Amino acid sequence: MKRDEELIRLILDSPIEEILILLDDLHPVDVLEALQAYEGNPMDLLEKLPDEYIAMLIDEAEDDEKYDILTLFPQSQQKNIIEEMSSDELADLLGSIDTEDQDTLLESMDKEDREEMKELLSYSPETAGGIMATEFISVKESMTIDDTLQFLRSTSPDAETPYYLYVLNDQNVLRGIVPIRDIITSPPDALLRDIMSENITAIPVEMDQEEVSNIFQKYGYMAMPVVDPEGVMLGVITVDDVMEVLTEEHTEDMYRLAGLDEEEVVDGTVRASVQSRLPWLLVNLLTAILASAMVSLFDDTIGKVVALAVFMPMVTGMGGNAGTQTLTLMIRGLAIGQLTPENARQILRKEFGVGVIHGLVLGLIVFVMGSLWEHSLTFGMVIGIAMFLNMIVATMAGYLIPLLLRKLGVDPALASGVFVTTMTDTLGFFFFLGLATLLIEYLI
Repeated sequence: MKRDEELIRLILDSPIEEILILLDDLHPVDVLEALQAYEGNPMDLLEKLPDEYIAMLIDEAEDDEKYDILTLFPQSQQKNIIEEMSSDELADLLGSIDTEDQDTLLESMDKEDREEMKELLSYSPETAGGIMATEFISVKESMTIDDTLQFLRSTSPDAETPYYLYVLNDQNVLRGIVPIRDIITSPPDALLRDIMSENITAIPVEMDQEEVSNIFQKYGYMAMPVVDPEGVMLGVITVDDVMEVLTEEHTEDMYRLAGLDEEEVVDGTVRASVQSRLPWLLVNLLTAILASAMVSLFDDTIGKVVALAVFMPMVTGMGGNAGTQTLTLMIRGLAIGQLTPENARQILRKEFGVGVIHGLVLGLIVFVMGSLWEHSLTFGMVIGIAMFLNMIVATMAGYLIPLLLRKLGVDPALASGVFVTTMTDTLGFFFFLGLATLLIEYLI
């Protein structure tokens, strides 16, 4: 907080020349945080910043903040700021506002920029096309190193990835990639086609952003080209874009596993939180009713052996924990591509083995506990077998349910937890109380 206050004071009290020098050593995120902490009129600070820096500041803001910052400025200045923004961040801004405001901003752009934005907005925001930037340095394969250097000096191209040159043919089909270091170290008369790398890993424009992040993690690239089905290069995706995707996907999965809307925020309204949470609590209530109905079928058995009620939560609770462990592993495996059709059977066998071992160990422990508690080997056997069976069911449910939901087109992170819990609770009660009913004459 003290740093923010110091930064605010410097911007407010310093002449423009000193502010420009100060901004050279400041990341826009630092200025954005200071702006968010400032309790006065934000224009007191923003009017002292150049348009180029404001564009970078808006780039760093959350999607729902970008437009709010932009609209603080008069329309004539908004046009200048928009021209300085990167294409992917501008597309995020446009995608976060209503159609009327979107049309107003599009109309303020040059025709070429407007058509480019409309094309970016035509892609789903969760695809490669939705997160790519269109600023990249393209050169022709017939150019020499000297030609390339002259081109770079004369045009000073704005690019999202200045450390790569993308070599295209006359139809703009991607042919190769040349790192800047190769441009610097190669002879002036060398042709780009002779030094370019043709071993290209390109991203299809319609690829889901989660798959894109998996490819970045696999290869460790800083940037990757995006192409259409004919191989025409459309844009680039950089590692910072992928980091945002990973954060977004991780948050979404975490929220959905807990039955929360990923749009809910800590400082949101009571109404928004209730709307986010209540529907899934109602679903959980229905599943709890189903489990309670299973218990009600064995009222007579519980009435005769009251100790059953003491141990019931142990069987269902441990099953729920085991199912959640497997479920979390499977959802993460699906998300990052570790669980594939090729290794699905191998993983199924592994998880079944895990369930059997867990069932044997925990079943033996509760067998001893139950036997000592009730001074009855039969009681110990009932709870031990029920625990053994429920641990296997829980592990298999944690494995199979997310796969089934994915095949049905439902996000596994959203609904798997409810179904796994329902299965482990209901079958846990059935195994425990059903066995007790079968052996009731030995328990009383």
